[in-house]
Amino acid sequence: MKARNPLLNCVKAAFVAFFFAASPIAAQTADLDALFDRLKSAQAAEAEEIQAEIWIAWSKSGSDAMDLLLQRGRDAMAAGDAALAVQHLTALVDHAPDFAEGWNARATAYYQLGQFGPSVSDIARTLTLNPRHFGALSGLGSIFEELGAPDKAVEAYNAAIEINPFASGAADAIARIQAAAQGQDL
Repeated sequence: MKARNPLLNCVKAAFVAFFFAASPIAAQTADLDALFDRLKSAQAAEAEEIQAEIWIAWSKSGSDAMDLLLQRGRDAMAAGDAALAVQHLTALVDHAPDFAEGWNARATAYYQLGQFGPSVSDIARTLTLNPRHFGALSGLGSIFEELGAPDKAVEAYNAAIEINPFASGAADAIARIQAAAQGQDL
């Protein structure tokens, strides 16, 4: 656990820096605004469809070549080759540095490799470009959980739920963390 403390400190610093110093670029389309408005009042069945529409919109870079790199990265992750995914996604973020989903996908690949520092860095970039990226916030929560920082994990998961009340797994993660904390108090 001591070996992770320096990394945990770096992760905490990045998290704090993002929330207090970053000036997010809030360029979201009217279509996404409408989807997020619908998501706030949706029923569970409708929410899945709305989330899918949001992910589809987030996955469009505006360039067929960049979209292909994103897909290749995702395919590599699905095939269990996160290292290859990082290669594809690094090419993507090098050529499309303002494409938030490229950064988010690479953060996921780094997470799969157990490289939490680079993952957090990419999550911070994702959230700077797209402050409503509930998937990135959930990913940050997962990293904090793995690093043994449950309070920070709950904070990240709650931020995801605030944006998307149906954020996949966030409510379950909070319940799991709270149950573990209650078990420790006994």
